[in-house]
Amino acid sequence: RPWRHYAGSLLKPAEGAPPLADGRVTALHFLPVDARVPAIRIRTRQALSLSTKRLLVAMDAWPAGSEHPVGHYVRSLGDVGEKGVETEVVLHEHDIPCAPFTPEVMACLPPGDWKITPENSVGRRDLRHLPILSIDPPGCKDIDDALHSRELPNGNWEVGVHIADVTHFVKPGTPLDLEAAKRSTSTYLVDRRLDMLPGLLTTKLCSLTSTEDHFAFSVIWEMTPEGTILSVDFCKSLIRSIASLTYDQGQAMIDDASRTPDVPTAAVKRLAKLARIFRKRRIDAGALTLASPEVKFKLDSESLNPTDVQTYAIKEANSLVEEFMLLANITVGKKILRHYPTLSVLRRHPAPSKQQFDELLSASKAVGVELDVSTSKRLADSLDGAVRGDDPYFNKLLRILATRCMTPAQYFCSGELAQDDWHHYGLAAPIYTHFTSPIRRYADVLVHRLLAATIGVAPLPAELMRRQHLRELADNMNRRHRAAQMAGGSSVGLHTQLFF
Repeated sequence: RPWRHYAGSLLKPAEGAPPLADGRVTALHFLPVDARVPAIRIRTRQALSLSTKRLLVAMDAWPAGSEHPVGHYVRSLGDVGEKGVETEVVLHEHDIPCAPFTPEVMACLPPGDWKITPENSVGRRDLRHLPILSIDPPGCKDIDDALHSRELPNGNWEVGVHIADVTHFVKPGTPLDLEAAKRSTSTYLVDRRLDMLPGLLTTKLCSLTSTEDHFAFSVIWEMTPEGTILSVDFCKSLIRSIASLTYDQGQAMIDDASRTPDVPTAAVKRLAKLARIFRKRRIDAGALTLASPEVKFKLDSESLNPTDVQTYAIKEANSLVEEFMLLANITVGKKILRHYPTLSVLRRHPAPSKQQFDELLSASKAVGVELDVSTSKRLADSLDGAVRGDDPYFNKLLRILATRCMTPAQYFCSGELAQDDWHHYGLAAPIYTHFTSPIRRYADVLVHRLLAATIGVAPLPAELMRRQHLRELADNMNRRHRAAQMAGGSSVGLHTQLFF
């Protein structure tokens, strides 16, 4: 019985019951916000004071003859409906770590005035001459990926994905590393971000801004202009971004019709051309284009209350970045698996069972649409064909319903499952991992360590040689990743309600 402290509020007394008052013991029912948990009977001398509060209550027992479990009041979180209080309820219910980093963790960080020097850059490839740039949402502080492309003398193109080298600062087994493993992911709420790592790393030393040099882990391909990959190289590098672009700025470069574009624009145009090729290949192989009802809020600068809400528009610049992150993740997954066939940290997406599609199929049939769910390719094709000229949202609604049929993707250790179970259904990829966001995902930190050992720049930490330890890490990462997603969704729901 993993009983915990439950957040919720007191049920109002039935009509005709005596009015609530403080000072005398009153038996009341407490209703948790988690609908799976029944009302809990508590006794309190603060019935009137607590009647308008969000509370934490502990469950003590459930007597055999009682309709409800019994428990006791732990503490008050604040007034019902107050945004800060409701956000605290969201964090508590999804068990999101939000305590400040301890002094032991902060002691692992380099000094605030830490600088890159020739001494601490030994062994890195100097890539500061390359036209490296990042494309992110406006106001992004934790820039963990950047891209470059250039034409080679032989007519081929060189393309690079450069990821913040977080493992240079997060050493295995330190309090900082253990705390990151425990948190496993950053959590993004509408009005705040709860980081996996301290701010000195996430927004300064490891954020690939265009104002200073940075350490990176780079994947560099040589490919033809038609997207045929000829070779790939991996290295720890020293980079300097020439531009930190927003998606809108990146899109403007893609749309630029001038015949003599500047260096950043030419690089973005090359990347966009390749991204279209890679995307078509993925979709032809059966990758799904699903949808989630993502929204963005405009917040008041002082109160942080929502003043406007809009659907999140996906531009070609967004999918450009996504395609190269997918390519890097797949490439790195294959590389580490070749060297560590039983110790690689991978990500799989099990194919949904036929029963999981029942709701989608019955809903689509009711509106005269036939969907084929026998394979991911046939599902993708039938979703593409399910359009209505008079309703532009119809297809998106179907894709949202299809998304809800999916099982969650999972991290796992390659030695724990048969190869047939490694497949990523949504991406139609036989091997996939996470490498591109080590600032906000601990799985990527593990993959960086595996890749560093693979290319001989650092030994593999002893704990990553134990499959049981990797299984425990993967289980925690899956749990934390799911909780962060649910908390983000609850925050969107809260702000939507506040706005309307």
